[in-house]
Amino acid sequence: MKTLKNTRTILILCAAAVLVSCGPRAEETEAEPETETVLAIEQDDVSESLPIIRMEIDGEILPVLEDVTTAADNAVLAPVYLKKGDQHPIVSRLQERLMALGYMDNDEPTTYYGDATAESIRKFQRQMKVPQDGICGMETWDLLFAAEAPYYKVMKGDQGDDIKAIQDRLYQLGYLLNRGDGDFGEATEAAVRKMQERNGIGIDGAVGKESISLLYSDEVKPNLIGLGEQSDLVKKYQQRLIALGYLRDEADGNFGGATERAVREFQSRNDQIVDGFLGPDTREAMDSPNAKPFGLRLGDTSESVREAQRRLIHYGYLASGLDKGYYGDMTEAAVKQFQRQNNLTVDGTVGIQTMTKLLSSNAKKKPVSVPQVSQNTNTGGSSSSSGSGSSSSSGGSVSVGSGGATVSGSAGNLINIAASKLGCPYVWGSKGPNSFDCSGFVYWCLNQAGVGQSYLTSGGWRNPGRYQRVSSFDAIQAGDVVVVSGHVGIAAGGGTVIDASSSNGRVVHRSLSNWWRNNFIVAWRIFG
Repeated sequence: MKTLKNTRTILILCAAAVLVSCGPRAEETEAEPETETVLAIEQDDVSESLPIIRMEIDGEILPVLEDVTTAADNAVLAPVYLKKGDQHPIVSRLQERLMALGYMDNDEPTTYYGDATAESIRKFQRQMKVPQDGICGMETWDLLFAAEAPYYKVMKGDQGDDIKAIQDRLYQLGYLLNRGDGDFGEATEAAVRKMQERNGIGIDGAVGKESISLLYSDEVKPNLIGLGEQSDLVKKYQQRLIALGYLRDEADGNFGGATERAVREFQSRNDQIVDGFLGPDTREAMDSPNAKPFGLRLGDTSESVREAQRRLIHYGYLASGLDKGYYGDMTEAAVKQFQRQNNLTVDGTVGIQTMTKLLSSNAKKKPVSVPQVSQNTNTGGSSSSSGSGSSSSSGGSVSVGSGGATVSGSAGNLINIAASKLGCPYVWGSKGPNSFDCSGFVYWCLNQAGVGQSYLTSGGWRNPGRYQRVSSFDAIQAGDVVVVSGHVGIAAGGGTVIDASSSNGRVVHRSLSNWWRNNFIVAWRIFG
C-alpha cells in the first residue's frame, strides 16, 4: 500500500486501469483478486481499505455529490488524479490549501474541481517547476501539502495571464512603459524593483505576498503625474478636463487640489481606477473621443456632489442638512424634481447643463405644490432595518426583517441584474458582461443598476469611501455589498448571496453560510 499523508486524512492511490465492482469482496468470490494499490482514509492512526473505482484521467471517476460534506464522506474513495469536472469531498481541502497559499482567490470551498481550481493548480505547478497540466496527481498533492510549500510568487521567466494582469497594474501605476504581454521579462523585473524601492519594501524584483498585496491597495505609491506637479503636460490635461466639464478653474499647469478632484471624478465616470493621478490609462481615456463628460449619478461621492446638494437645498428641492457629498436615492429624486421644473432632461443625473443651471442665479425654485425631498420621504434613500431578520426580494421592492420596512426599488433592481448573470463563468480579472471574477461582478452589476461605482478589488471594498457601513453580519439586507476576507458578493435576501465564485467556477446564488459569517469584514448599504 502506498499512502499520501496529510494531517488526519490520507489519500490512497489506486493502480490505473483497474475496475473493481462495489459488490462482494474479492475473497468472497471464486475469481482470483487482481493486484491492487489501495488508497485509504486514515483517522487517528486507524486505517480502512476501501473499494476501488476506475482510475482513468478521461474516465467517469466520481459521482456528482449533492449533499453537504460530512464526516461520513471521508469514506468515499478519492481518485488518483483530481482534474477539471471532478466532484469529491477532498476537493474542498485542496481549494482551502490553494487559497491559503495565494494561488486561488479566497472563497467558500466546494467539492467541485472547476476551471478556477485547475488554473490555480497550474500556477502552483509553474512555481514548483513541474509540468503545468492543471491536474492534481500524487506529485502535485505532495508538493502542495508539504510544510515548506511556498506562497504564490512570480518572477523573471514566468508566463501567464496572472502576470499580464500584474504588468497592466504596473503600467497603470507608471512603472512600465507598455502594457503587459504575460511574459515576465527584464523590463517587468526592473519595474517591480522600482515599485518596491519607491514603496519601501524588500527589493527582489519578484511579485510575492507583500508586493501583490501592495499593488492592489490604496497605499501603493505610484510613479505618476500627481498632486504638486507643474508642467505643460498637466496644463494639456487641465484643458481637456475643462472641456469635459470636470474642472472649472483655469488651466495653469499646476496640479493642485481642484485638478486632483477633477481627475478623480473623470476616472469614476470613465470606469478607471480612482486614484487621482494622471496615469497612462487615465490620459488615454481623456484623449479618447468617447470620453464621458462631467456627470454626477447614483453612488458618486465627491465635493461636486456636495456642491450640487447645497444648490438643491438653496432652491428648496432637498432638505437642509443633506449635503453629505453622497449621491443617494434622495439626491437623485431631488435632481429629477429640479430638472422637471427647469425644463431640463429628467434623468436624475447632474450633467453639464444641470450643473450649470444649479450654479446659476436664475434657476426656478421648488413650487409649493412639489414636496421637498427629506429624510422622512420614502424615496428609497432612507428606509432600512437594522434588525437581525433576513430579507427577501420580490420585483422592485424588498421586504426586510420583522419590522416590515422596505428597501428601495433600486435594491430589487440590483438583485435582478445580479440574478440575470447566474451561471456565467468565473474568470479571474474579468469585469463582464459574460464572465466575471468576484469584484468584477459587483462592479458590473452596480453600474448596470445606475450606481456610479469605479472598479475596486475585493481588498478595495474594505473601505470604498462611500455608502452606509454595516458592521454586523446579522444586519445585512438585500442589496448590500457583502465583503469577506478576499471576496465580495451581493446580498440577495432571505439569507442568501449572489457572487462570482472561484470555487464553483461560475456566478451562483447560495446561502450566506457560516463561512461567510466567519470571514465577514463589513457590508455596505448602497441604497440607504
